[in-house]
Amino acid sequence: MDTTQRTDRQRSADRRRRELLEAADRVVLRDGPQASMNAIAAEAGITKPILYRHFGDKGGLYAALAQRHTDALLDSLRAALDAPADRRERVESTLDTYLAAIEARPQVYRFLMHPAEGGQGSDQGFDVGKHSAPLLRRMGEELAQVIEERLDLGPGSRQLARVWGHGIVGMMHAAGDWWLGERPCSRSELVRGLTELLWGGLAAVDDKTDSPGF
Repeated sequence: MDTTQRTDRQRSADRRRRELLEAADRVVLRDGPQASMNAIAAEAGITKPILYRHFGDKGGLYAALAQRHTDALLDSLRAALDAPADRRERVESTLDTYLAAIEARPQVYRFLMHPAEGGQGSDQGFDVGKHSAPLLRRMGEELAQVIEERLDLGPGSRQLARVWGHGIVGMMHAAGDWWLGERPCSRSELVRGLTELLWGGLAAVDDKTDSPGF
């Protein structure tokens, strides 16, 4: 009975946590980096202390939202990399998937990558680098693993795969951040330009035998 009660309590806590994250998502979509713990608590119909009980502080809430959105983005990027197409088309599709994701939800992107823009109404003292850097690092490691598994990079392949993985993610992030803020060209033009930049290195290596290809 005790085990059943603990399981029921855990399910209830997990369900409540999902509901709170959905409420946070709605506020972030509306307010972007200005999203505050007060606004999120109000959206969820609870008091701020109850929100703190679930996440600790804005950093804890940010980490939970970052994992939620990064998981979804990585699933989309994996699908683009696994698509039945030649390598250049998969590279273009993967870049476009990332850019389409930040274009579709710019307020979520700005909350995750530029939370310090929030100003006075958005809970001061939030350390941007402490929370956003691990998000980018996770994406870099995921891409590095795919590169190492699929491309024959020769001696030192693991280290080179990590160099490429983090380099590509850094390029996507920096170029996407600039593009989202200034819109100097169309998304397709940016994809073509980034693909051209990457293609010299990627075109020069072969797929590993029996790998799905990159």
